[in-house]
Amino acid sequence: MLFPTTCVALVLLAAVARAAVVTENGYPIMWEKAVAELKDMPTADGVVTINPWEYSQRMGMYRLLLSSTDQYMRSMGPSTNDSPLWGLPLQLGWKQKSGRLVDPTGASTCGQESADPMCISPKSWWACVNYYLSVIPFLAAVQTGVIGDGVTKITIQPAEGAEDYCTSYTDCSTKHADLMALWETFFQTMKTASESGATDSEKRDQILSTMWAAQQASLQQATTSCSERQQSYSGPEITFAQSWVNAADYVSAAYFLSNLEKSVQFMNPLPSRVLTATDSPPNIPDLTAEENHTLYIFSWMSSINRLLGGTLVRSWKSAMCSDLAREKGRALLDDLVLNPKFAVSGLLSILTEMATNC
Repeated sequence: MLFPTTCVALVLLAAVARAAVVTENGYPIMWEKAVAELKDMPTADGVVTINPWEYSQRMGMYRLLLSSTDQYMRSMGPSTNDSPLWGLPLQLGWKQKSGRLVDPTGASTCGQESADPMCISPKSWWACVNYYLSVIPFLAAVQTGVIGDGVTKITIQPAEGAEDYCTSYTDCSTKHADLMALWETFFQTMKTASESGATDSEKRDQILSTMWAAQQASLQQATTSCSERQQSYSGPEITFAQSWVNAADYVSAAYFLSNLEKSVQFMNPLPSRVLTATDSPPNIPDLTAEENHTLYIFSWMSSINRLLGGTLVRSWKSAMCSDLAREKGRALLDDLVLNPKFAVSGLLSILTEMATNC
């Protein structure tokens, strides 16, 4: 009679062991080891050259971004952990820990835990998408005077074997002018709002609206620029990746408060490894119930929106018409992702009712 109990215990232990890890000592993976000041980045002949294909340096870009913007984020809350930019380094940490920065072609050991864990592969779709959410905002922050002294020249080390990544402000603004402009608008708005006489609520809306507009633009550009890299992944991983991108439509429209605590809460149930061809969500034995639920919800929202010709996303965006409505939207996101008992079938009617009150 002990055999079934032992089996259950082993299954539960495996599920716990595979649970997504998104923090280390309460912060993004290897945050404390990341470069904290621009002067500590590699410099040659007076030019700072950052290697975004080395994990600690890409994470260092985020650490510089967070520390340089803290003074403008007081409307978000009293703590430095209240900044809505925390979601970005946490995403990078999850991707690294879950093996999504590894070379998916198998042609190199880049990113492999047992061989070269600090390497970020330019062939990784996930690393490519993150490039547009790390290098682009970093260069925009430098250009707007948020990072650096306005004199020191900063450039980005090219990726070996990949020529489609921009490597300087001039290069990136030439190739992605609209995208760079949106990130510059965010940083300028952040500075202006922090110094204005508006209420904290008004400042938050200004900052969050421009931040999410820039993040959405980065994702849209990345899905086009990085699309060929998806060919190296399994069908289930591609489906998850696409639904992960689509989920940003809901998060951004609700002005999701992506501070440290809230971001961790929403990232903990993300899949802790790359999905394989044999995985069938939401019934993957070695993933936790929470991870399987997240895969189901992401897939459901993406599928329903596609079947309805985009109606679900349009209804969601229409319903997010005021600060109060967006607060309700954020509560709905909590229910969708964190409450397995939430009746997803009633979501469209809830949104329709909310939209009529706009």
